[in-house]
Amino acid sequence: MTALSSLETDTAHVVAQVASRGIPVDGETIARVRAEFPRLHRLFRALYGARADGLEALLRLISLTLDAHDARPAALRALDRRRAAEPDWFQSERMLGGVCYVDRFAGDLEGIRRAIPYFQELGLTYLHLMPLFQSPEGSNDGGYAVSDYRTVDPSLGTMDELRALADDLRAAGISLVLDFIFNHTSNEHHWARRAVAGDPEFADFYLIYPDRELPDAYERTTREIFPDDHPGSFVPLPDGRWIWATFYRFQWDLNYAHPDVFAAMAGEMLFLANQGVEILRMDAVAFIWKRLGTPCESLPEAHLLLQAFNAVLRIAAPAVLFKSEAIVHPDEVKDYISPDECQLSYNPLQMALTWEALATRDARLLQRALDERHALPEGTAWVTYVRSHDDIGWTFDDTDAAALGIAGASHRRFLNDFFIGRFDGSFSRGYPFQENPRTGDARIAGTTASLAGIEAGDAGGEDRVVLAHALAFSTGGVPLIYLGDEVAQLNDDSFADDPDHRDDSRWVHRPRRSDERYAQRHDPTTPAGRVFGRLRELIERRRATPEFAGNALVLFHTPHASVLGYTRPGRGDSDAAVLVLANVGDDAQLVTAETLRGLEPEATDVITGGAVNLAGGLILAPHGFVWLRVRGR
Repeated sequence: MTALSSLETDTAHVVAQVASRGIPVDGETIARVRAEFPRLHRLFRALYGARADGLEALLRLISLTLDAHDARPAALRALDRRRAAEPDWFQSERMLGGVCYVDRFAGDLEGIRRAIPYFQELGLTYLHLMPLFQSPEGSNDGGYAVSDYRTVDPSLGTMDELRALADDLRAAGISLVLDFIFNHTSNEHHWARRAVAGDPEFADFYLIYPDRELPDAYERTTREIFPDDHPGSFVPLPDGRWIWATFYRFQWDLNYAHPDVFAAMAGEMLFLANQGVEILRMDAVAFIWKRLGTPCESLPEAHLLLQAFNAVLRIAAPAVLFKSEAIVHPDEVKDYISPDECQLSYNPLQMALTWEALATRDARLLQRALDERHALPEGTAWVTYVRSHDDIGWTFDDTDAAALGIAGASHRRFLNDFFIGRFDGSFSRGYPFQENPRTGDARIAGTTASLAGIEAGDAGGEDRVVLAHALAFSTGGVPLIYLGDEVAQLNDDSFADDPDHRDDSRWVHRPRRSDERYAQRHDPTTPAGRVFGRLRELIERRRATPEFAGNALVLFHTPHASVLGYTRPGRGDSDAAVLVLANVGDDAQLVTAETLRGLEPEATDVITGGAVNLAGGLILAPHGFVWLRVRGR
């Protein structure tokens, strides 16, 4: 057993280990090890420096990292080199993401392969397949309870088929995105079974306690995530012991205080990278480190772990990126976004406030978020979206709301009532998720079409769907479409008849692919055809608009509460910019010539290509928007 010591001494151990492998290591790999080992050493000292086996754990990690590099297919090594030559590839205006469940959209992996021509028609360059690995039968949190990270759910296909699909997608210009569910495993994972059985090799992989003393102590400062499933952070085992389960009772949290857990999960991560996965969605990043007396969320060690995983990838599979899923306070979301942690991140604040603006017909809270919380570090990007597989929670900052005279708690209750359809005059047909009668807390579930008013037959429904996507397409980063929304699929109320789904209302917005809707996508007499046609036009115009690359966004305010404004500046020496104005209200708005006085009167409509004269102002239709190429005076 050897503890970590100085960088110089421990580097000598690594050099000796590499030399003893007897496998030729190319100069490029040696350069990566030399570049990343100091960072990995520093992170291991911070995380595991007090352990007597710290150096041994680090050496094991380096060994498995080099093994993964040796096993990396030639095509993926070529991808590594291409990405190194174009590190900002994911910030292109041509990026467009799609997300779906394999079974619900296409039946199985072969069905996804057959859908590649459709993905190309839509314009996808990024496809996120929801969890598809082996998980418990019945309730499994939509696959987020993983029983084996190296076995595809047999009903969906095989690992060979997944690897072949990744190759086919890459050939079509589409990056494969999968979830890396690394906070927890299912209770059926072989690590979990061996830990509960007392196997000393896995005894510390989970947080298991003989009685309630420590669970009670932890739960004084942690919060309940899914109170409908179980109270607190722990669930009982049949023998009377207690195990940490932040989310559902069948999802057991891993104990990253043990370096063998980090190494084991790094091995799973590298295995996925070598199957051709290009982006890993890092699930539940805020929860991965526990410390007594804290909320056990967003602790400093969580960031160190992400950085360490990142360093491992930079050695073995540098083309792979991380996407953060951090459903935390808006100010904490950006803490996970950096070239050294997660290069991509969902933007849950923009998503939630887009819906808030549509409900209130008031864009000021969304405008404030774009003004103050949109900027990101160089080399990173937002993933912008209208809705995902998950619920919609109202994550805005109460101080932002208070500055506009809005009381946060009562406003959240209003938004829940509005989108559930309990508010008089609501256009929405959503469902509550995890509604707590004691506190009044809830989140919202529903497809975009049902939440926006198409299901209710509201005249503004289709316009709201298109407007919401136009904002996601134009604020920067990678826009993401939940597949089915582009053809205006409605809620699937039949989830309530499925015993495995009826207790989770999020299944209402995970409908199976509607063959009828997709067959109608070119028929402008149908809602599916009208929505698809308008979104396809926006996608094409976005791809041809270089100002939409990257994240840079400049404020543009109007005096109208219902009008959102910003500009996307030109790149390089160009003095042109794209002005985006969007009216979330039910009435037309005149943006006056005085408001536009800082711009040259001659502008070009990015969507139609036509000339627009701003000298007399600009009228925005209800739920209307413009993308205008403008120049400053």
